[in-house]
Amino acid sequence: MTSQFSNAATDKISPNLPLTAEQARLVKHIISFTEQEIVNPGPAIFTIYGDAGTGKSVVLSHLFAQIQTAARTDATTPLAGTENYFLVNHPEILKVYKEIAGPQPHLFKKDFQRPTSLINQIAQGKKQADVLVIDEAHLLLSQADHYNNFYGSNQLVSLLQSAKVIILVFDEAQVLRMKSFWTESRLEKLLVPYRHETYRLTHQFRMQASDELVAWINAFSHGQLQPLPHSVGPAYDLRVFTDAEKMRQAIVARNTAVGLSRVVSTSGYPSTLDGGKHYIQEGPFRMPWDQYNYTKTPWAELPQTIDEVGSIYTCQGFDLNYVGLILGPPISLNEHNHLQVNLDRYTDVEAFKHRADLTDPEELITIKKQLILNSINVLMKRGVHGLYLFAHDKRLSHYLAQLEH
Repeated sequence: MTSQFSNAATDKISPNLPLTAEQARLVKHIISFTEQEIVNPGPAIFTIYGDAGTGKSVVLSHLFAQIQTAARTDATTPLAGTENYFLVNHPEILKVYKEIAGPQPHLFKKDFQRPTSLINQIAQGKKQADVLVIDEAHLLLSQADHYNNFYGSNQLVSLLQSAKVIILVFDEAQVLRMKSFWTESRLEKLLVPYRHETYRLTHQFRMQASDELVAWINAFSHGQLQPLPHSVGPAYDLRVFTDAEKMRQAIVARNTAVGLSRVVSTSGYPSTLDGGKHYIQEGPFRMPWDQYNYTKTPWAELPQTIDEVGSIYTCQGFDLNYVGLILGPPISLNEHNHLQVNLDRYTDVEAFKHRADLTDPEELITIKKQLILNSINVLMKRGVHGLYLFAHDKRLSHYLAQLEH
């Protein structure tokens, strides 16, 4: 197996990874910001914006390791003795961070938490928080969710009431559910009363693809179907399949050769949280959805998941070497060769749950369509070395195949 391919999620965001000059400067600046602000009253916030794959998580990993090292070893810093936590509202990503904490001398597994857990422990007087580092802040709940034991109105608001400094990363193109509906403008409006700095990361690190292909994906995830670029990058493999089973076979071959390659899909196929298996079928292709992962190992690193279809709930935030993406029934091509989003064919019932603060019917339709497109954006950007595409809609399938040639 060649060294260019990685088969562990921890390899992608470990604080042992080297940083670029820009990333190192950013970490140093945020450390300085934190040390200055932690002695002042009231919360201060530093927001890092960036698309999927722009290195946000590795910056946070280095940052938090340095914060905890200072807090636990350096009596001369304003961070000495502070109680700090790293939060992420995604169980699969949380597993990766806890695994990273194991061999690090000044990082403990208990430093890494789900937001709801920490919010409730603070409310009960069991914990306090000085510095919070929040990965995937676009997944923070922006309304109550009693099923997950969050009874506040907004998780970020709850955290702002307790922490002295919050550092978060945010990408509105990765917002996937109404209960965590965010936009940059909504976030910025909420943060107006607080001392606040921002930084935007733009360089694509995950995908070894050309800038033109990344731009094509960005346009697709905003409902625009453009001609495929002539060059997708010398180290990137883009293929369009009109047969889902052949795509699966190609992904299996990649997985055998280099590992960490999986088939994933948008919603639009039977799927119910009842503990049973639900299948995606496209002609001779038939595979079950991903199952809830009770192990400590991330879904994509379990060997048996080569026989499952991944979803945004197991793949968001992860790197795969190669990804085979099924574009399901919610996305099609109309008679004018324009992308069409079919809300009635979306089967993820959790995504569109009611929000009392969103009442305009036209706005709701626009938001729901963008959530579906966001899910495509997330899944298209999983592959470091390649993206294989299959579309359920025959018109879209043939059109993409023509674009490829």
